[in-house]
Amino acid sequence: MPRQLRMVRPNLNDLPKLELPAGYGMRSYLEGDEVHWARIITDSFGGRERTAQDTRDQITDRDVFLPDGLYFATHEDTPIGTACAWRQSVDEKDAGYVHMVGVVAEHTGHKLGKWVSLAVLYYFRDNGFKCAMLDTDDFRIPAVKTYLNLGFIPVYVEEEQPERWRKIFEKLKLSPMSSQIESVQKVLPDGLWAKVSA
Repeated sequence: MPRQLRMVRPNLNDLPKLELPAGYGMRSYLEGDEVHWARIITDSFGGRERTAQDTRDQITDRDVFLPDGLYFATHEDTPIGTACAWRQSVDEKDAGYVHMVGVVAEHTGHKLGKWVSLAVLYYFRDNGFKCAMLDTDDFRIPAVKTYLNLGFIPVYVEEEQPERWRKIFEKLKLSPMSSQIESVQKVLPDGLWAKVSA
């Protein structure tokens, strides 16, 4: 099975201003949010219905979990979107991972995926991380567009990925980012490049 597509924001400078649409708020994790995360991820990713126990197993009980890095977009105080500041290991302090971005279908169209992802980028910047990465899928065209607009750049981690990206850029009616893609490896120190391309 082919790997997901990797995208990297080589630095955390010049982050856009976080401007939530009217009627929406943003907060980080509170005890009991497991049920909200499960509902949001089930609604936005599909598949089997997630439970609060799934949230604990996949997120909140993991040793890399950062409670103040799990963000929720809210509407009338109810979480309806989420993104998580994740680490690939407990001692990771350089390369942050934007994890499990989801918004319930009823609230799509307000760029909430962008805002929760941006909250995670601010978290990484404010906590001394040097860059951020994420994984996505070929069919998530709106999400890829959001990540590109947030300054993420594709990196190739398997030999068939340039062709997969070519098709995505075609669908987005964008020019290929060949020079930017090549520049990522040049601007990142070897140790960081090894982490984001693994």
